[in-house]
Amino acid sequence: MVYCTYKEIRMYRDTHISSVSHDHFELNRFHDELMRHVVELAISRTAEKLGPTPCPFSFFVMGSAGRMEQAIWSDQDNGIIFQNKNIETKTYFIQLGQEITNGLFEVGYTYCDGGVMASNDQWCKSLSEWEEQISEWIEESSWETIRNLLILIDGRHLYGENQFITNVKKAAYRSIHQEHLLARMLDNTMLLKKGVGLLGQFLTETHGPHSTLLNIKERALYPYVNALRLLAVKEKIEETSSLARIQKLPAEVMNSHEREVYEKQFLQLLYYRITYGDHSNYESGHYLVVSRLSRQEKKEMKSIIRNGPHLYQFVRKLIERDV
Repeated sequence: MVYCTYKEIRMYRDTHISSVSHDHFELNRFHDELMRHVVELAISRTAEKLGPTPCPFSFFVMGSAGRMEQAIWSDQDNGIIFQNKNIETKTYFIQLGQEITNGLFEVGYTYCDGGVMASNDQWCKSLSEWEEQISEWIEESSWETIRNLLILIDGRHLYGENQFITNVKKAAYRSIHQEHLLARMLDNTMLLKKGVGLLGQFLTETHGPHSTLLNIKERALYPYVNALRLLAVKEKIEETSSLARIQKLPAEVMNSHEREVYEKQFLQLLYYRITYGDHSNYESGHYLVVSRLSRQEKKEMKSIIRNGPHLYQFVRKLIERDV
């Protein structure tokens, strides 16, 4: 199907989203389909103004899109890698990035608050510029640049030259290990918010528009996501989804029983988010309506939430042991 406007893609989204909204894997394949349609239309529109793309490039996604862990609504985390380094080419792809991000916004993907988008020249670079950028981030090793590296590691190719993001991430992995930065990356993700209190109660929001709701993103998903990303870097695992990262862990790091437990628990978190989340908009999609859970589901949910920090502490000990 070829679309002529972003409005048509948005109508397709609104018509079909309900049919995939009860299955995590189908939902994320649908998000990929929508984003590819947007990129194709953006390329066509940019070509009408500026001519064809001047060289091969890759459009890649990061964040929950990179990990294939998007909910019903999602924001944008994306970038561009292009082959040739010159001012004219850079200008072209910045404008293409702007067209893509504006198109994604029209289709329903909110802009990234932190500006991690292909319209930002920090996230739209040639292959050689990306290698230089990684070196600069690692040399600085500030909280912000380490955070940028963590974001990049979730990068997944979506359109164009598949090998470009693979090459960039391999360069990042090499430099991280050469400079022994895993401990710094650990420090960057150590703030964990408890989801269950000392008396066994869910720690829901106490005020504001999401009062009485559980922030499943920060209090349940983040400990698993952050821990598995660090393990992926440590073991040089190139997969981006948390589930794939679990499956790729070598037996000497985590035995098969432990892998199965964490995989099952993470899948259940994704299921609970889709099934019992408040999906009115992107922001509300981070919150779980715990009153809708059965007694048994609440018991399971609390167990899963408690186990996330255990996984994180396990990873912490592995990294600190090697420092």
